[in-house]
Amino acid sequence: MAKQEILVVEDDAAIRQGLVDALVFAGFAVLEAADAETGLEMAAKCDYDLLLLDLVLPGGDGLDILGEVRASRPTLPVIILTALGRESDRVEGLSLGADDYVVKPFSVKELLARIDAVLRRSPERPSDIRRVDIPGGVADLARCQVRFDDGARHELTEREVELLGYLARNAGRAVSREEILSRVWRISPQGIETRTIDMHIARLREKLGDDPSHPRIILTVRGRGYAFADGEAAP
Repeated sequence: MAKQEILVVEDDAAIRQGLVDALVFAGFAVLEAADAETGLEMAAKCDYDLLLLDLVLPGGDGLDILGEVRASRPTLPVIILTALGRESDRVEGLSLGADDYVVKPFSVKELLARIDAVLRRSPERPSDIRRVDIPGGVADLARCQVRFDDGARHELTEREVELLGYLARNAGRAVSREEILSRVWRISPQGIETRTIDMHIARLREKLGDDPSHPRIILTVRGRGYAFADGEAAP
């Protein structure tokens, strides 16, 4: 199984290196940024499972990064790193949707415990899905195929596999077009026409045999996006 990945945005080089070393030792993969501009770009474009965010950064405010993340990926776990005595930052960060905060200086043991707790309760916690059962057949993501019991088959593109896999991992939850652009296309949704998501969904439904007027597999959630119907997905 792929390692969970954490994006660390922290300007203090010594603290950042200490975080990276501790996280790698604990079995995580790590991305890192030292300023607000780089942090904002990586937060929008990179694929990761949790954001560890300092709020006081050169070139900008960590709260701007938090706002961007919450707009595009509302369920992504975020833990704020804050200096002792900056209670206003903690309050504002939590009000903007951060999942937790850790006060500097902190122990590695405490930080890892908080990361584990946030990841365990997050709907974005990753899992490797290789097969998705559908009415009358199966979507074999490992082989990029949809196979039906009557012998019919359809090939899936790499993007369709990623899209179906992401929706299946979040079965039962409405996933916005902006979140799909960020998590599957790995681009910032700002200023991007999301009609491309609808076209990919239409093609995917066709290959899955999902009637677009009465879908049973990929549901349209009005005003929110799409949701994969609760069903069986095999690791």
